Amino acid sequence: MSDVLYGYVAALTPINLVAAVISVAIGITIGALPGLSAAMGVALLIPITFGMDPSTGLITLAGVYCGAIFGGSISAILIRTPGTPAAAATAIDGYELTKQGKAGTALGTAIIASFIGGILSAIPLYLFAPRLARLALLFGPAEYFWLSIFGLTIIAGASTKSIVKGLISGALGLMLSTIGMDPMLGNPRFTFGVPALLSGIPFTAALIGLFSMSQVLMLAEKKIKQAGNMIEFDNKVLLSRKQILEILPTSFRSAVIGSIIGILPGAGASIAAFLGYNEAKRFSKKKELFGHGSIEGIAGAEAANNAVTGGSLIPTFTLGIPGESVTAVLLGGLMIQGLQPGPDLFTVHGKITYTFFAGFVIV
Repeated sequence: MSDVLYGYVAALTPINLVAAVISVAIGITIGALPGLSAAMGVALLIPITFGMDPSTGLITLAGVYCGAIFGGSISAILIRTPGTPAAAATAIDGYELTKQGKAGTALGTAIIASFIGGILSAIPLYLFAPRLARLALLFGPAEYFWLSIFGLTIIAGASTKSIVKGLISGALGLMLSTIGMDPMLGNPRFTFGVPALLSGIPFTAALIGLFSMSQVLMLAEKKIKQAGNMIEFDNKVLLSRKQILEILPTSFRSAVIGSIIGILPGAGASIAAFLGYNEAKRFSKKKELFGHGSIEGIAGAEAANNAVTGGSLIPTFTLGIPGESVTAVLLGGLMIQGLQPGPDLFTVHGKITYTFFAGFVIV
């Protein structure tokens, strides 16, 4: 308990607060730029943290991580190009609202849902990390298989107009996922002698190509009558009380989903975002709005992908098993600071660990 209290006191020191604010701002900027993923942002800042106090350095990396996950929603909403893979589901309804001149509403929804998801994911990280890590170990091949099957069922929920087109897209996605090294035998598959394809098609590059290029082609089909014609919006980013109450149940539900997915090593924010979006649609009383500009859809995706941040740190810190790609990079930063993941983090380095956890709650 003394380490827990010490963590909050240390995290609220001026240097840690400044590090949190600046790192979150940098993370949002990186996330909003398509092509710069959260993992890349954390990797770029690791050298800067070498000379910092361990707790300050870890808070800085966490700020970039959390900021980038949210920042990806900005470009997803405004230009239908996810800044990070985790924001792919946000683009479905976010851009539809932008076309209706309601980009402020979409951004406001993303902010509130991201805040709820991030805060709720920090609670289990701070209070129950070791116990939840043991729970994650109970997931074996069978459980991951059914999780994958459940993920494929999201195609039916995300295919708002044509289930046939959704199934074709899903089949093409499965075919593309076979490119790279066979995980069981280690043999290259469909790489055609290109070394860059041995690790598969980069997720970020694929998403930018699918969303950005499709948008370019759609705009090319239209005759541009007026150069520089842009969609203007004058609605406020602040949501009304009615809108906040509408997205709260979805945000809390998706935050729980995101936290659970985050705890499972290898699942990641992208899976959580689509699961959150699908569940938001399933429980919604306005299903007809999904795919045409639903704030519940945005809330479901954003709360889920931001909740992954806290959940993915649990197996990283307690077991040394990265929850997703970003925490794999963060794991390297942890070791550079001389902190070995495992029980020692909560005994020998308890003060540093809980200072970081408290800093994570702040960011």
